[in-house]
Amino acid sequence: MNRIKELRESKGMTQVRLSIELEVSQETVSAYEKGKHYPSVDVLMKLSEIFDASIDYILGLSDVRKLPSTDYSPDEINLLAVYRSLPSKEKAMAQAYMQGLNDNK
Repeated sequence: MNRIKELRESKGMTQVRLSIELEVSQETVSAYEKGKHYPSVDVLMKLSEIFDASIDYILGLSDVRKLPSTDYSPDEINLLAVYRSLPSKEKAMAQAYMQGLNDNK
């Protein structure tokens, strides 16, 4: 559970402050960080919200802190599908074209 400690410290939080946020004791937070106890699903959900990180990341199952939003419009999904089907050279051209359109706003 080293990720909990890393996330807590990166946010400048003490164990006491995190324990208040999670509604558990400071000793419980310490046990999470030392791997002596594992957080419940409810606590994992709170940790995910507090640290803006996925539960998989918190548990050390993934090195991706947060997955990108999947709230795409149908047009965005279509553009992504078309982009992925292009060879590398055409992907570079599409990126340059889109950047040009964006620069001309």
